[in-house]
Amino acid sequence: MKMDLPPAAASIAETQWVEGELVRYLMRTQRSTQWVGVLLIAIVVVVLWGDGARWPLLVWAFVGVAVACIRMWVISRYEGEVVHQNSTELVAFFERYRWVFPASALVWGLGALLYFDRSSLADQFICWLIIAGLAMFSINIHSSHRATMAAYLNTLAITTLGVMAWRMGFQLRFQGPSYHWWVVALLATFWQVLLQAGARLHVTLRRNFELQYRNNQLIDSLTRQTQAALDAVEIKNRFLASAAHDIRQPVHALGLYADWLGSEPELVHELAPKIVESTKAVNQLFDSLFDLARLDSGKIRLNIETVNVAKLLHDLELQYRPLCEAKGLQFRLHVQPGTAISDPILLQRIVGNLIANAVKYTQRGGILVASRTTREGLRIEIWDTGVGIAPVHQREIFREFYKVPSHAGTEDGFGLGLYIVGRLTGILGHTLTLRSRVGRGTVFRLALHPTDPQAASERAVASIAQMLPERPRPV
Repeated sequence: MKMDLPPAAASIAETQWVEGELVRYLMRTQRSTQWVGVLLIAIVVVVLWGDGARWPLLVWAFVGVAVACIRMWVISRYEGEVVHQNSTELVAFFERYRWVFPASALVWGLGALLYFDRSSLADQFICWLIIAGLAMFSINIHSSHRATMAAYLNTLAITTLGVMAWRMGFQLRFQGPSYHWWVVALLATFWQVLLQAGARLHVTLRRNFELQYRNNQLIDSLTRQTQAALDAVEIKNRFLASAAHDIRQPVHALGLYADWLGSEPELVHELAPKIVESTKAVNQLFDSLFDLARLDSGKIRLNIETVNVAKLLHDLELQYRPLCEAKGLQFRLHVQPGTAISDPILLQRIVGNLIANAVKYTQRGGILVASRTTREGLRIEIWDTGVGIAPVHQREIFREFYKVPSHAGTEDGFGLGLYIVGRLTGILGHTLTLRSRVGRGTVFRLALHPTDPQAASERAVASIAQMLPERPRPV
């Protein structure tokens, strides 16, 4: 046996949104209906002009037009100030001015004083037809807000029935025509039928807006999940590009050692240790790349410890000296003993990328890698005699995938080296500065301020957002 499950309970946010949309739906149709109301007032005046006293008719018409003008003012203010506000402000505005709708119904109900049992049956028929049309039309334009619809219909019916009771009971002493009672019964029945029809229409409109809200929520959820998948792909692509960038240098060094070994076998005892060290460097780079991938996903744990800076620079020398010599460049290393508080793997990536960048953009002269002791602590410097960087590009080179136009060597890179350097120095709290002259060379200075583990972890989490493009929020 299949059980009927009740609909899911609406949240507060959903209820507020639906209420706002119901009000918005009601207000969308109001301007055109006001002109229809003014036209109907004019028709009633024309129909009843020759049936009795004209001053009461003109006063009634004046009050009806005044109420219509007030409604037009409310509509104009709504369209000018409130229509684009959130649901809470929209509903609050509507609640302040909701009284104008039953006020209009009151005017039309009092109009029965002008024609009920006072004009010809033909004129009464026309006026009753107008009242019936207004009542039926009200459930279409007011049913989105049930309280307003009920207030309009109740005011119109009760006022009209009150006028009829006063005429039948106090003025005619219940001695009037019998058809009066049929009119009363018909009006009361019509009133209740309209209330029921309006209630059903309101339920339909509300459910439509609830369904629209939940569909929007579902679409938004699917969009976020799709974007999360795209972000994961993007991070993977960044990781692959970074891997290709960083692994190229030590692998190239291995190739050079292998070529030397093939052409000069007698150097095997000298080259074999270098090949082993370069292989270790490749493995370390793989480890660092995987660490960066975990960093991009927010799952890395920084390993802050005391780093022997001299040993770190000697290890990097094994990777990059063969590349310099292959290009006919000098590679000099000037090391002062000292230690730094940092992550050894990430620090090696920073300095390695700076050296690789120097080698790539230097065609003659050489590279100097030095560590110096200053008042602020230990500092690493990478000097080159390369093409240099113009001032206009010195901030841009730390952007992702940025390549300096017209620089030789940019065509075989990804524009990631200095971006990675800037990101990692920011996480570790080290300060990186540069000075450069176009055609003369560049020097990067890395101040190894002690890394605070807690602060570094917080900066690592904050840096994840920088890896992803900014997207507008849904309204």
